[in-house]
Amino acid sequence: MKTEDMKRGLIITGGNLDLDFAGRFCRGQKRAFDCVVSVDGGLEKTRALGFTPDAIVGDFDTVDHEILKQYRRNPHILWDVHKPEKDETDTELAVNTAIKLGCSSLAILGATGRRMDHELSNLHLLKLCLDRQVEAYLYDPYNKVCLLDREKTFRKTELYGKYISFIPLTEQVKGITLTGFKYPLKDKHISIGVEAGLCVSNELTEEEGSVSFDSGILICIESKD
Repeated sequence: MKTEDMKRGLIITGGNLDLDFAGRFCRGQKRAFDCVVSVDGGLEKTRALGFTPDAIVGDFDTVDHEILKQYRRNPHILWDVHKPEKDETDTELAVNTAIKLGCSSLAILGATGRRMDHELSNLHLLKLCLDRQVEAYLYDPYNKVCLLDREKTFRKTELYGKYISFIPLTEQVKGITLTGFKYPLKDKHISIGVEAGLCVSNELTEEEGSVSFDSGILICIESKD
């Protein structure tokens, strides 16, 4: 799918979200979003960022009822209301809603932070997106996270941070080759718990670098110092 054909979605979750960072991120060049989905407690941050969401998702156990009333007055907002006792997390529901609304690219804010359980769950939501051929990224002030099931080229001018790490999501990732990196590799296998740290904290030394591999799925993290 060409970039210009993508419907870009923004998900604002109820997790930790630095508003200064979020404001800069949303104002950045090429950050035009076609669809905004707000998650439960993320409604307060959505309002602070000046967005009117296209959809609001959650059980609303952590959001101010006055804010709910404000958005209830808007007839154009899609509401997806759930009971607190449910099988999915609110962020998972938001991802499913964004995909149903036709989003082929997702930026997810507030998905990392104090709750490690939620953070790991949100990381695994990227697999749901990968399976549905939706580009999806978790962003916070220091990291950009995605999953790779095929080769990828990196350009210094487009990097989110100085460091690039590759960590196996599947039990094994075979035939990893890194070119243009400070620590190159050629046809290397890495497994969970076995040399899993081999591809952590690498850096580009060329203007462009690439990762390729034969099988498996990699967690790709671009990090700032």
